[in-house]
Amino acid sequence: MKKLVQGLLDFQRHSLPAYRSTFARLANGQAPDCLFIACADSRVVPNLFASTNPGDLFVMRNVGNMVPPSDASGLSLSDRSEAAALEFSLLTLPVKDIVVCGHSGCGAMKAILSGYNDQKTPNLSSWLDVGRPALAAFERGGKIGDGLAPYDRLSQYSVLQQMENLKTYPLVRDRLAAGTVRLHGWWFDIGQARVHAYRPSLERFAPIDELEGERMLKEMERSSGAEEASTSAA
Repeated sequence: MKKLVQGLLDFQRHSLPAYRSTFARLANGQAPDCLFIACADSRVVPNLFASTNPGDLFVMRNVGNMVPPSDASGLSLSDRSEAAALEFSLLTLPVKDIVVCGHSGCGAMKAILSGYNDQKTPNLSSWLDVGRPALAAFERGGKIGDGLAPYDRLSQYSVLQQMENLKTYPLVRDRLAAGTVRLHGWWFDIGQARVHAYRPSLERFAPIDELEGERMLKEMERSSGAEEASTSAA
């Protein structure tokens, strides 16, 4: 807590002048174009490794960066907080991209892998059930995360599973079909401070280096152009 207070004072003394106009503008409302689903792990700081500013990301964080699936009507089959964030971001904000970002050394993945079920933590034990389908996919085997520790491989499988869970929501499914929302699977290697993106064509997560970043930007430009053309035609 002492570090927090010292940080607040440092921000007011040194950083606030540069951000004063930004916060004055944001006081009138927010308009982020990305919903970023990340783990609550203190080592995962999206605004830092993605160099984003206040107002750029609508961030949803929980243990293990997971999203419970929904039933046919769009009602979450587990905790409702994630579904509420999903509805709010897509219905009231100009969100066009959803990123699910897992990370290395995730405690939630380690717990799922070990079969964690402790009566002293009933809420945590119940929540980790959301990750069981990813564990099943991991145990079936595949190329995802070859060479990584088992819990890191599971973390990557979990990112893909959460993307599938998102598609169970009619709100997301309809926008994907219309091309107005894009889903992205990312994985943050804490030790290397490097983000990897899932590439379906390679069936693996690839580091977002200069070459990969340029490829992603071009794909997004083509996608945006196609969406604008479709909107104009309508």
